[in-house]
Amino acid sequence: MRKNRSLLYHVIIFILAQLAWLSLLGLWIYWYVYNYLVFKKVGNQISPQLSYDTTNVVPFVVGLVLLVGLSLITTWIFRNLNVQLRLNKLYDNFIGNITHELKSPLSSIQLYLETLKSRDVPPEKQKEFIDFMIKDGNRLQRLINSILEISALEQKKLAHNYQVYDAEPLLKQLFIEMAEQFRLPQDTITIDGKADCKIVADKLALKIIFDNLLDNALKYSLNSLKINVKLNCNEKIFTIEFSDNGIGIPQLERKKIFNKFYRIYRRDIPNVKGTGLGLYWVREIVRNHGGKISVASEGEKKGTTFTIELPVYQASKKRFVNKLLTKAKSNKQITLSDE
Repeated sequence: MRKNRSLLYHVIIFILAQLAWLSLLGLWIYWYVYNYLVFKKVGNQISPQLSYDTTNVVPFVVGLVLLVGLSLITTWIFRNLNVQLRLNKLYDNFIGNITHELKSPLSSIQLYLETLKSRDVPPEKQKEFIDFMIKDGNRLQRLINSILEISALEQKKLAHNYQVYDAEPLLKQLFIEMAEQFRLPQDTITIDGKADCKIVADKLALKIIFDNLLDNALKYSLNSLKINVKLNCNEKIFTIEFSDNGIGIPQLERKKIFNKFYRIYRRDIPNVKGTGLGLYWVREIVRNHGGKISVASEGEKKGTTFTIELPVYQASKKRFVNKLLTKAKSNKQITLSDE
């Protein structure tokens, strides 16, 4: 409620500022035209040398330019203020979400520890409690690592291990590992198409991309999850289409989902957890690989397709490829020296 009032105040101030400059502009035009008519009527009678020439228009034009400039500056300030308010709102939502994401496993771990301390728990239950605590601890570690890695990625400090891979075997291996990691039924993920080409990629970074896409598909699927992956290569581009059978993405939301901290809220799935960083992270990794990502959805409950395009190794610019591979070598040297 307080945020809505704050936004309302800024809108009112903007409207009043526009009314003020329009009033000022009207008074300026009225004053100029009035003086012009008076001078034109009386000037020749007093002295012919006081005739009105074009140079007298300069103050009027300068005044108009200043007033219009003031209006444009006011509009620019309001636009940037509005953007900042939206960013603040997204940041506040992120803080709330991340607090919940951190608090939930911590509370669970604390509860298990207090139970072990205050009660005589059988050995079988102790092992079960420890397994749950390890699971919650891993969840915390993944969350913290993701935030740190996104920060490092933005500051160009994240160590990548770029190598040249055969595209199709690499992707198939990643999806087999994902199915095992997420404990998916055997027929959940199907892979179609051929990709007889090479790419320069960081295998771990690609895994992060598809882990996030699969995690989103699991969160936003009401029925049994089905994932279809289509691979395709031409002379320049390696294309991956990652499609699910989830609830879909409204058209107005598609341009926003890759923004930092942005999350889609659905009333039919109100308890979906997340930080709003996953797809932003995906987009940044794809960009670092010299590629691009887009999203399409035919409508509500008709699924979503993410299309990732990466440059083929043979068609990539030598300067860009050498930069990636050199970065990987330098990261290895730094790691060895640290050891």
